[in-house]
Amino acid sequence: MPTDAALYSAYASRDPRFDGVFFIGVTSTGIYCRPVCTARTPKAANCRFFSSAESAEKARFRPCLRCRPELAPGNAPVDDAHRIAGLIVQRIDEGMLDNGVGLEQVAAEFGWSSRQIRRILQQELGVSPIELLQTRRLLLAKQLLTETALPVTEIAFASGFASLRRFNDAFGCRYGMPPGRFRKAADRSSVGPVSPGTLTLQLGYRPPFDWAGMLRFLHARALQGVERIEGDAYLRTVALGGRTGWLQVRDAPERRALLVELTHSLTPVLPALLGRLRQMFDLTARPDVIAEQLAQDPLLAAGVRRNPGLRVPGAFDGFELAVRAILGQQITVRAATTLAGRLMDAFGAPVETPHGGLTRLSPTPERLAAAAVDELAGLGIVQTRARGILALAEAVAAGRLRLGAGAPPEATIEQLVTLPGIGRWTAHYIAMRALRWPDAFPKEDIVLRTRLGRVSPARAEAMSQAWRPWRSYATLHLWQDAAQLARAG
Repeated sequence: MPTDAALYSAYASRDPRFDGVFFIGVTSTGIYCRPVCTARTPKAANCRFFSSAESAEKARFRPCLRCRPELAPGNAPVDDAHRIAGLIVQRIDEGMLDNGVGLEQVAAEFGWSSRQIRRILQQELGVSPIELLQTRRLLLAKQLLTETALPVTEIAFASGFASLRRFNDAFGCRYGMPPGRFRKAADRSSVGPVSPGTLTLQLGYRPPFDWAGMLRFLHARALQGVERIEGDAYLRTVALGGRTGWLQVRDAPERRALLVELTHSLTPVLPALLGRLRQMFDLTARPDVIAEQLAQDPLLAAGVRRNPGLRVPGAFDGFELAVRAILGQQITVRAATTLAGRLMDAFGAPVETPHGGLTRLSPTPERLAAAAVDELAGLGIVQTRARGILALAEAVAAGRLRLGAGAPPEATIEQLVTLPGIGRWTAHYIAMRALRWPDAFPKEDIVLRTRLGRVSPARAEAMSQAWRPWRSYATLHLWQDAAQLARAG
């Protein structure tokens, strides 16, 4: 278990990634809670921390009636409702229920029946699956009405409604006015200038946001043909849910938001696309809570002050990121980027965009799983890494391995290291960026160990305990410091 100070920091952040990892007993009330409980945060002196609900109850704490600790993820399957509800929302955003995938198939993914799924959603969110789907559609429609100039008919279909009539009926019943009147009443100041065939939406964040640091990190690792940095913007091609197009992301600090310009071709997959961008740019992070803890370490304090609002760059596509991570093993970032560019050119489908250099879609797991070791070796990829990429592609294509936010990090790391050519460093790096695990720590990393005083991996692991549960962010600060020193001289 991390220290009490680290656990209190995680609790104060209300970050759902810690739900089920530990429990908090409050001595002043005799109640124990989950880290996501919405009750007022007690003083640190009144908190005791437990690794399980059972240990909290053994210490004679009573379960909170608001957050219901028995529902925390990581307990018995029957008590896994909160995690399941969150993953169902992700699946709905990915379009599973919109694209002919019924509730039975979604339930089967978790080994449950559709009846149990309905009960979980009612219990956790107070809605049925259909009501949840309707709410997600209407919230997206409101954003499109407010922030874009799309015709109402296009908004209806982009939001997932089968017809304009159904959209008008649902919108009127929920908000008491037709969509057209809502658009007239809305503040349209957020609608920005767009290119022909595109629309712009905004994604909010908690300031500060180290956008320059984010772009530097992504620029060094950009996949040639798929991603690029132009000025202060991130651009990439997109293939999602059978749709293709491109997008561009810029920071708008005066709005405390990122502005996302995307092609109209991607509007049918907007929920999934926006969710991936929130993960990629770490938009739910609490930079104040994270910085407060990390700044207590003299080794990190200067970097925290120098780079306020640092985020951990995520991944638009977990498989894409994992392939890039395998290529980066034991070679420089620049060399790995060169190899990745060759791979994109050889196996990525061509796509047309108005942006020079954006010419390829990232290869799918199925495409790479069908390749031969010799094909990858011909690109300059050593055979051990080529076999690792093919084994990864086969596992993802077959559904045995899931590389996205919400996947259990420790179990996924153990899956990854069983694949040929994938070590602990790579697995933790994938957990950090693709799985969005805030406490990942690739202790074998040579840059980290050098910054820590040329220590062994075991010593680096010991020193990192003071940074828990934010070791991913501490890792980024140390990498940023090393990169800044290299640029300076």
